[in-house]
Amino acid sequence: MTLFEPPAPLAERLRPRTIEEVVGQRHLLGPGRPLTRTLASGRLGSLILWGPPGVGKTTLARLLARAVDAHFIALSAVSAGVKDIREAVGEAERERGRGRRTLLFLDEIHRFNKAQQDALLPHVESGLLTLIGATTENPSFEVNPALRSRARTLVLEALTPEDIRGLLERALADERGLPGVTAQPEALDLLARLADGDARRALSTLEVASTLADPVTPEAITEAFGRHLPAMDKNGEDFYNLISALHKSVRGSHVDASLYWLARMVEGGADTGYVARRVVRMASEDIGLADPQALRLAIAARDAVEFLGSPEGDLALAQAVVYLALAPKSNSVYTAWGNVLRAVREGETLPVPVHLRNAPTALMRQQGYGKGYAYYFDDPEGSFEQAYLPDGVHLHLYAPTGEGWEARVRERWRKLQAAHGEALPDEPAAPSDADTPS
Repeated sequence: MTLFEPPAPLAERLRPRTIEEVVGQRHLLGPGRPLTRTLASGRLGSLILWGPPGVGKTTLARLLARAVDAHFIALSAVSAGVKDIREAVGEAERERGRGRRTLLFLDEIHRFNKAQQDALLPHVESGLLTLIGATTENPSFEVNPALRSRARTLVLEALTPEDIRGLLERALADERGLPGVTAQPEALDLLARLADGDARRALSTLEVASTLADPVTPEAITEAFGRHLPAMDKNGEDFYNLISALHKSVRGSHVDASLYWLARMVEGGADTGYVARRVVRMASEDIGLADPQALRLAIAARDAVEFLGSPEGDLALAQAVVYLALAPKSNSVYTAWGNVLRAVREGETLPVPVHLRNAPTALMRQQGYGKGYAYYFDDPEGSFEQAYLPDGVHLHLYAPTGEGWEARVRERWRKLQAAHGEALPDEPAAPSDADTPS
């Protein structure tokens, strides 16, 4: 950097230099986890990193390239084309001549069209290029099946508020960050919540806020955060109070209150994309199978918001909120999912019964895999008589409510329980405090 060059943004200055500095993604980087095993082996295949913005996709790609001593080429699908791919291929061939492999990082891979993705295929298949694609969109819909089949998809998770809080503290202490800047604990707590799991947004906001107040205050965070945060009103109700009021009004089937809190957020400058995502969550968490159409309408509203923007997309959001408020309510799937997660995390690991196992090879068939499986359409009675869990194991996780669609299928559920020889369970346990919806 010369005297006349501005410093790199805080998020870039604090980019992790080692895997140990990476925040979050413990499901990928913890002991025995996929990326940990990859780094230990030194063998790296093509990957697609799918996750929300600001969770470290680019950083992980760089660190993986360094770990396997690969030549690193970074392209963005927003601006790159087939010509850039050809140039990357030529560069990779030169590196191969020097005995070095090449890792091509393609950011926003979902923006490449089919022809552009197809241009990558032969070079990924031959091993000339190890591809790491990054995307915020579901690869199942946005990445060609042929390319997807040649790359393992890893899902990255949004950072938790605790992760963000630790990152902000590091930014204030690290010499690469904002040494000498201080912040009130309340300000860091507020930013950790508002960042919505996005490390880049959190660090950028902190950097701006540090120019507005010393020490950094919650008011400075609010000002620096800008349009992502609705304006505070005279009663001090902030963004998360409003989103909570909206969610609870929808859950309570109060249409007018739901519309009011939605309008307060939209007019206050809330990120309508975030609000739309929360509305999708409401459809699944609080309505679920009482009205299966609710989730479809909520997702359609989210797509309309993304396609039209504000204010045109706001009406679709209002339509979804009214529908969800009017809909019958059920948290049966939410409760069942909490129950099964506890069973998986806290209980013993159950083996797959031999007759349910996949048997793609002769050796597996010799070991009895799949033997005795009763295919429902050939043997309905036998299908019900066979076990779908290990002998002696009974899991009672889901029970339909008497609301909406679930009320209509409840009798079928009871008959299925009886057909499988299962006694009707008591009501499933309520979610723990940690699982209680906001």
